[in-house]
Amino acid sequence: MASKITINIKEDLSYLIARLKSERNSSVANRIRCLILIKEDKFKKRKDLAADLFIGYASLKRWLKTYRESGLEAMLCIQHSTGRKNSIPEEIHDALSDRLLDSESAFISYKEAVIWIQDNYKMEIKYETLRAYMIRHFKSKLKSPRKSHYKKDEQAVEVFKKTS
Repeated sequence: MASKITINIKEDLSYLIARLKSERNSSVANRIRCLILIKEDKFKKRKDLAADLFIGYASLKRWLKTYRESGLEAMLCIQHSTGRKNSIPEEIHDALSDRLLDSESAFISYKEAVIWIQDNYKMEIKYETLRAYMIRHFKSKLKSPRKSHYKKDEQAVEVFKKTS
């Protein structure tokens, strides 16, 4: 069962409304709207307030906890995740970059890259992980041209290149 709203909003209603009008970020504006609705005593239960704001009950609970513990500015500060943690250390990233850019000692396959990291850095990295990492960060394509046909006439190739 949703609990009653028992939080004391310290800020003045006119200040919150002015802050709402000047806010450009919709997520922050929704949080300010939440405080305004509580201050105006429009809703008795958190569940009803969350439904009116089109947010989850847990999100509302988290917002109010942050407000209660740290105040308005902490509640309005939206922290974004930095994304996934890199599984490849910076040292190996730089070495991979150097090795991929070097035309004489470039990798022939991703499997060779996995073995090279195991030998040089004593680190176990899965094939799929390393392949995806190299494609994502270096736009790597480990392709090699097809072999020439053994009956190909080299003089005919030269004539073709000159005339085209």
